[in-house]
Amino acid sequence: MERVDHLADERNKAEFNVDDMKIVWAGSRHAFDVSNRMSRLVANDPVFEKSKRAVMSRKELFKNTLRKSVHAWKLINELRLSDEEGLKLRSFMDQPGFLDLHWGMFVPAIKGQGTEEQQQKWLSLATKMQIIGCYAQTELGHGSNVQGLETTATFDPKTDQFIIHSPTQTSSKWWPGGLGKVSTHAVIYARLITNGKDHGVHGFIVQLRSLDDHSPLPGITVGDIGMKFGNGAYNSMDNGFLMFDHFRIPRDQMLMRLSKVTREGKYVASDVPRQLVYGTMVYVRQSIVSNASTALARAVCIATRYSAVRRQFGSHDGGIETQVIDYKTQQNRLFPLLASAYAFRFVGEWLKWLYTDVTKRLEASDFATLPEAHACTAGLKSMTTSATSDGIEECRKLCGGHGYLWCSGLPELFAVYVPACTYEGDNVVLQLQVARFLMKTVSQLGSGKAPSGTTAYMGRAKHLLQCSSGVRNARDWLNPGMVLEAFEARALRMAVTCANNLSKFENQEQGFSELLADLVEAATAHCQLIVVSKFIAKVEGDIEGKGVKKQLKNLCYIYALYLLHKHLGDFLSTNSVTPEQASLANQQLRSLYSQVRPNAVALVDAFDYTDQYLGSVLGRYDGNVYPKLFEEALKDPLNDSVVPDGYREYIRPLIKQRFRSAKL
Repeated sequence: MERVDHLADERNKAEFNVDDMKIVWAGSRHAFDVSNRMSRLVANDPVFEKSKRAVMSRKELFKNTLRKSVHAWKLINELRLSDEEGLKLRSFMDQPGFLDLHWGMFVPAIKGQGTEEQQQKWLSLATKMQIIGCYAQTELGHGSNVQGLETTATFDPKTDQFIIHSPTQTSSKWWPGGLGKVSTHAVIYARLITNGKDHGVHGFIVQLRSLDDHSPLPGITVGDIGMKFGNGAYNSMDNGFLMFDHFRIPRDQMLMRLSKVTREGKYVASDVPRQLVYGTMVYVRQSIVSNASTALARAVCIATRYSAVRRQFGSHDGGIETQVIDYKTQQNRLFPLLASAYAFRFVGEWLKWLYTDVTKRLEASDFATLPEAHACTAGLKSMTTSATSDGIEECRKLCGGHGYLWCSGLPELFAVYVPACTYEGDNVVLQLQVARFLMKTVSQLGSGKAPSGTTAYMGRAKHLLQCSSGVRNARDWLNPGMVLEAFEARALRMAVTCANNLSKFENQEQGFSELLADLVEAATAHCQLIVVSKFIAKVEGDIEGKGVKKQLKNLCYIYALYLLHKHLGDFLSTNSVTPEQASLANQQLRSLYSQVRPNAVALVDAFDYTDQYLGSVLGRYDGNVYPKLFEEALKDPLNDSVVPDGYREYIRPLIKQRFRSAKL
């Protein structure tokens, strides 16, 4: 039977070349080819089928994850896939599992903190998957406050060993993915103690389980922390707990690139700058920002296609009803999320460049840009993951009641994604790190030290504190200079106001504590400016493809003007815009929605997601939603029988009023 495209009319409306936009979204022709091949390799392999995850028991789901993970590893080897291809294949597998932490945290930790000798020994095993590793930092009692970790690693000079110990219940390692049931090894973070002196938190490579029968080694208590939010979702991952009872490891299993302990127990810092650790942090956080764009794009793709399929109201005399996507209320909620997905994609591209730049500078012992890069990546991780989590939930609401069905793909996507707001740094804590950096930058404005990078705009503080927006009509809000100046003025004025308020406190830390909420808002304004500026830089550059640049410009200004609308209180209270100019921005925003409307379905097609990867009946490429919803409903185990289990015990006695009298 020939497949009918129920969204063909929508696709025919597109005013740009979708294939060209796919290249822009992917970043390059090469990146598109890799992504396209890997996504279809996964989609066409029955082992990666995922439609039954919601009804699997925890044990079934976990075993299914093991099967898929090992199958993915076999494919990577048999097909001789490159690292880039292997990473893409694992991402399209779309099921959290031990491979994520092994390759994403364990291996980079050894690369970043291990000596050449240690890397040669451990990476040769890890890259062949002869050992499976995880990253055990977070404890039951401490997450964000790494310096408060309680696990100890005490050096015993008599045996040339470290004694790893969990002195309290709250010192239990808690949450590391892959720890609960799979990992044979872990990079453990513990307080290093030599000769009675605490040298702070350091990393150690520790074997947890036997390589013969996988049983925990003596002195180690390890297991899974239990069910988590949602059906399927992150329950495929064995997040674990871990306790040590005076567990001994050789001295050379301390990661010693940055510091070491000698045979005599002397603590010695190496010549390698400690700042090198931040390079890994920048890499991880830029990956998280890129993943935010991917996750938000999935949700937006589902909501956009379904909004074009769904019709409600608007019919007269039995005529055809109005497509939901044609309602301005739907556009006002949906199109800014579509714009955000593209915005996060492009700021993620820029962060990849930043990581390369920081790495080169670190290798040359140039640490000048490191504080700014650290603050920037921390803030963008926080801002994009928060916006994406909220955006996925908004997309679920945009799909009405059907969005609540598991088969819509949105509940599981939300449950899988929302932990990103917490791991690799709690989002509020990260924004406060940005705020500290901003306060320091503001305090140095009169010192002659020019701000650089993403804070370069602060070097024009005199102008930005005095200027008023030049917007006179709605079209002025399509002027990149005017948009940027409004965002720069808002960000700077909020930061300066916080700095002025801080100066009123004799105790700066007390002042910081009192102004936490204001500081978070100032940091958020700075991060939103970064995203807007990078999006504008992208669309003002050379972009190939018929009609592509025009569509990206529309999305860019939707993103910026919607932020202005959403945070209007900031812009008005700082006098960055007037109420009249804000009204003109809303007028221009409505015009932009109308321009994006005929291109909406094509703009999500440019993400190039297969139906298998989307995992959504509502977001199907062909728009054939309603018959497929029935098919999914009939697959539910409750529909295996017409009369439900429990009818004779409970329903029949109820409706026949035949109850046995209870005996006292």
